[in-house]
Amino acid sequence: MKLKNKVALITASTKGIGLACANILAENGALVYIGARSEELAKEVINNIEEKGGKAKFVYFNGKEKETYTSMVNQVIENEGKLDILVNNYGVTDVRFDRDVVKGDSDKFFEIVEGNLQSVYLPCKAAIPTMIKNGGGSIVNISSIGSVIPDLSRVAYCVSKAAINSLTQNIAAQYARYNVRCNAVLPGLIGTKAALDNMSDEFIEGFLKHIPLNRIGDPCDIAKVVLFYASDDSSYITGDIEEVAGGFGKVTPQYSDSVHE
Repeated sequence: MKLKNKVALITASTKGIGLACANILAENGALVYIGARSEELAKEVINNIEEKGGKAKFVYFNGKEKETYTSMVNQVIENEGKLDILVNNYGVTDVRFDRDVVKGDSDKFFEIVEGNLQSVYLPCKAAIPTMIKNGGGSIVNISSIGSVIPDLSRVAYCVSKAAINSLTQNIAAQYARYNVRCNAVLPGLIGTKAALDNMSDEFIEGFLKHIPLNRIGDPCDIAKVVLFYASDDSSYITGDIEEVAGGFGKVTPQYSDSVHE
């Protein structure tokens, strides 16, 4: 029970990586607030957590309503008197418009960058004063391997996630003296339903050739790293930008040819 008596808030946590994070933090003793738009979906998550002996509650969060970036944090603090762990999991793109620099839609570019960055910046801004008051806390921002490895498309998504990496390190530097830690986790190809529904078998086969561990990641692979940063196991770590991508981007360009020949 690494998180006994801790209060955690996770955005966009009714499915995928966010759901896996909610489950593992609750399993380790935290009271987990499910930041979600749908209370009905959140209740399903909460019921499953409670059936396993954990504790969870719902708080309204909507990625399209920027006021909720702050109001959800304030609501948790009002209810519990503190917030120990903040996991900023929300992120969005639109592959129809988020393409390369020339072919991508300019308005969509700035909309995506603003939304992804604000959904991390504003919750952090709201949470940090209470964490300072209570002697510390842990912020974990979910970024992307695309933040450090350039892509042929999704330029807005990649740029926004790179900005989140920088924000993470600035927060880490500015508030370490108050024992407020901030780290980022960079998922690679993760087998969420949303991801798998949008990838062909051919794409997956080709992508796997560039992943030394030769498999698609599971949301639990990310959740375990989030648990590490949320807990005292990482009490001497802040400002980390941790890639969890099966070794993607770590090998020579000839790797796929030599291994899969």
